[in-house]
Amino acid sequence: MTVQEFFNYVHDHPQLALYFYLGVPVFALIISWISEPQGYQEPWKYLYSVLIYAACIPGIFAVTLNIYFFFWERRSLMDSEILVQWMPVLSMIATLIIIRRYVSFEAIPGFDKLSGLMTMIAVLLTMMWILDRTHIYAFTYMPIWMVLVIVVGGILLIRWSLRGMMRA
Repeated sequence: MTVQEFFNYVHDHPQLALYFYLGVPVFALIISWISEPQGYQEPWKYLYSVLIYAACIPGIFAVTLNIYFFFWERRSLMDSEILVQWMPVLSMIATLIIIRRYVSFEAIPGFDKLSGLMTMIAVLLTMMWILDRTHIYAFTYMPIWMVLVIVVGGILLIRWSLRGMMRA
C-alpha cells in the first residue's frame, strides 16, 4: 500500500479516521478523570504513554507532510485534506493538552524519546529546506560514506547543542 492509496482509503472511509482522531483525546480525558489522583503511578502512566504515542505518531507525520506539501510542492492551504493533514495535528494537540493537565510529561515513560524525535525531524526538515533554498550543490569525488559521516556528525552536533540549550 502506498501513501496515496492510504489517503484514498481514508477519504473513502472517513468514519474510521474520525473515530480514531476523536477517540484518542476523549479516551485520554476519561482516563484522566478516572486516574486523577494516581496518574503518576504504575499502570496509568503506561496507559498515558500509549495514548501519547497513538496521538503523536500520526500528528508528527501530518506535520511533516504539511511542511513537505507547503514548502516543497508549493500546495495551497485550500487544497489540504482535513482528515489526513489537519485532524491528526488537532488530535495530537488536544491529547497532549488533556494529559498535561493531569500528569507531568516527565513522569510518562518514553516521552523524552518522542520529543527527541520531534526535534530531529525539525532539524532535518530545516536543514533540507536551507539546502533546497540556497541551491548549494556539490559535485565531488568524495566517497558516499564520507558524506554520510559528515551529515550524521552535523545532525549529532546540532542535537547536542539543542540539548545544551534546553538545559540552560
